[in-house]
Amino acid sequence: MTRSLCHIVAAADAGARLDALMAERGLYPSRSAAARAIEEGAVFVNGANVAKKHVVAAGDTVVYEAAEEAAPRALEGEPIDLDIRFEDEHLLVLSKQVGLVCHPSVDHYDGTLVNALVHHCGAANLCNVQGEDDRLGIVHRLDRDTSGLMLAAKTDEAGYALMEDIRARAVDRRYLALVHGVIPHDTGMVDAPIARAEKERTRMAVRDVPSARDAVTTFRVLERFEHGPRDDGYSLIDCKLFTGRTHQIRVHMEYAKHPLAGEPVYRSRAPKDPAADLGLERQFLHSFQLAFTHPATGEELSFADNLPADLQAALDSLADRSRGRTEAGEEVFELLRDAPRPRL
Repeated sequence: MTRSLCHIVAAADAGARLDALMAERGLYPSRSAAARAIEEGAVFVNGANVAKKHVVAAGDTVVYEAAEEAAPRALEGEPIDLDIRFEDEHLLVLSKQVGLVCHPSVDHYDGTLVNALVHHCGAANLCNVQGEDDRLGIVHRLDRDTSGLMLAAKTDEAGYALMEDIRARAVDRRYLALVHGVIPHDTGMVDAPIARAEKERTRMAVRDVPSARDAVTTFRVLERFEHGPRDDGYSLIDCKLFTGRTHQIRVHMEYAKHPLAGEPVYRSRAPKDPAADLGLERQFLHSFQLAFTHPATGEELSFADNLPADLQAALDSLADRSRGRTEAGEEVFELLRDAPRPRL
């Protein structure tokens, strides 16, 4: 079944093509889907059918047909193992395993971190600060195939405080990433806004459009590895997030011409030879350090998480090509020397 919805064109969108506008504003999942709906006569601008290349003006009324959304499933707890590093009545710190989606979505109704948290804590003992009943406990997220440390909150007070600290850049979140190419300078910053990609709505991209959001990532080079016959070398880097955009590090490093090893999506500048991905089946990205002020006690808490087995194996395979660690590299590996490895 379908339903008719209405969208009023904002002044900032004046002059845009109709199909591009509808994709950019999320009225349809992609530009091709919007174009198809327009061609099928399911879209009207000011009461008239128009072409997909029609240029809209501020104040135009766009009426379009959209599929009825299925009724959401009831959220249930599931006995999914969690690698918990800290827990009290206010919050948890855990090491998220590869393949675990943070919260239910169209593609993942169950088997998520939220389902695991509900089973572990009970739905009544988790914060609900994301505005969605299926995101209990969530204050920030990691991609499905990004492993490592993350926070969850039990009370709304703790959840709101942690989210505010994240926005204020008071939560120190650091990631280990192995990227293609040898980065010559020891430090760097990518300050580039991120929005949905123009043609593929499941991708993010650096774009200069009204819907783009500021995104800042800094990094330090920890170790460099010489190029081989099938690759252009590698750099192990420590990335710090100053904002928390979807796929931020993955998008920013592709934009900087150093995509992540093993990256399945953001790899336009990666070597084409599959061997260059070192046998990895997911992006080399691990949340290895998390430091924050406890919102209830005021205690300064810091956690470190060593590399999981698949990422460690990829790094070990490059050992004989190392140019040596930087000062920052020695600091990070000293931190990780006694850090626990992910249990899951």
